[in-house]
Amino acid sequence: MTHTALRAKAIPTRTALRGTHHLRARRGSRHLIASILCAACILPLASHTARGQCTARDVLQNQMKFKVRPAEVPQHLVKSDQDVATWKTIKIGTFADPVRLRNKLDSMGCGVGGQAAEILARPAFIVSSREADVELVLVSPVQLGFTSDTVTLGDVYARARQLGFELAAAEVGPQLRMQYLDQPIGEFLIIGMEPIETWTGEPIILNVANGGAGLILIGQDGRAGSEIYVKSLLVLARSHRSVSSSERVDGQQRFRRREAEPAAISTMK
Repeated sequence: MTHTALRAKAIPTRTALRGTHHLRARRGSRHLIASILCAACILPLASHTARGQCTARDVLQNQMKFKVRPAEVPQHLVKSDQDVATWKTIKIGTFADPVRLRNKLDSMGCGVGGQAAEILARPAFIVSSREADVELVLVSPVQLGFTSDTVTLGDVYARARQLGFELAAAEVGPQLRMQYLDQPIGEFLIIGMEPIETWTGEPIILNVANGGAGLILIGQDGRAGSEIYVKSLLVLARSHRSVSSSERVDGQQRFRRREAEPAAISTMK
């Protein structure tokens, strides 16, 4: 072998050096990715106690503890809001501003979808200035008298209002998410609310759900013409103005007695 050939064999070519560099870079990337994955697995376990109860493991524990069953889709026809019992009472107005509400969702480990996060940050999303209890009902379009496979959101809202229900405030969505920690897997609850537009003008409403990987708050199409499944579950608010027929009769009787009292007094005089 000539002296030139030996020298060529001893000195690596630029191609060989680049190949060696890329191989080391790939190995380094693999180690970095492995480290990140390990950290991702370890951190949730280490901070499990510090975080809230929205993770899949927390939900499963709550369901086993309280023996929770998925809500059944109501089938009976509703003639007025008084035909539906209160499903859940939650508190609103417990946060000074939307930022603190969102921070609480994060600290509890509740997943927030992109559309939901966007409308929570919009100026149109406001929180109540005072703490109050809100009675919620759970209804389906079937209960409201719809028989087709799908129905538009606008038609559902119109029928609900006609029967005496009210749309929920936007704050009900995240508040329900934080106060409904034993939600069954596979349950998706549409919040009957006025839509809030994203930065691009897309109208969005909220959905409180448990898809199996934990408790989440997501957004969905809030256009009046958007269609939903007829057996979907909607969360609506009970109207404070609505009273039962018995309460109405009692009120009328008390009013008549108050009218009769001055006449009886004048007769005695």
